Amino acid sequence: MPLWKNGRFEADIYTLAGDEDALPDGAVIVSLKRFLVEKDSLASRNAPVGVVLQPADDIDLLAEALPNLPLLALAFPKFGDGRAFSLARIARERYGFAGELRAVGDILFDRIAYMIRCGFDALDISNGPTIAALEAGKVPISHKRYQPTGSDETKADKLKPWRRLG
Repeated sequence: MPLWKNGRFEADIYTLAGDEDALPDGAVIVSLKRFLVEKDSLASRNAPVGVVLQPADDIDLLAEALPNLPLLALAFPKFGDGRAFSLARIARERYGFAGELRAVGDILFDRIAYMIRCGFDALDISNGPTIAALEAGKVPISHKRYQPTGSDETKADKLKPWRRLG
């Protein structure tokens, strides 16, 4: 899948490894289950190791590892499942995750601005129309915000304190 990062498409240095696959050389992304089982051997690798979380995975199981992870990938298996938005905010705001936060899967163009707002740095996109829109140079931004985040520094609209502009 194409990786959109820093406002453009870039080469992806990471390889997603299945739970039963041999780990390839170089940077790799593994499931939470595999990470927890092989934590010690993965820590001794001379290449970056990221973890992919599915929507139902418990991010609290990664609490101790998050400060040392270079990449956390959060899956969007279908466009109607938004649980990864919450996982992104928890990773950034509760655990202070500072590595690359990557959205993976069925990402619709109109959700990208919200993903960025929740802390995503990179998007591994499988949705064809979204890829086409980004390739055409469309910019996914939103100037009106209806829900605050921990990083908001703007003043609330006096008539609607829940509405943020900026």
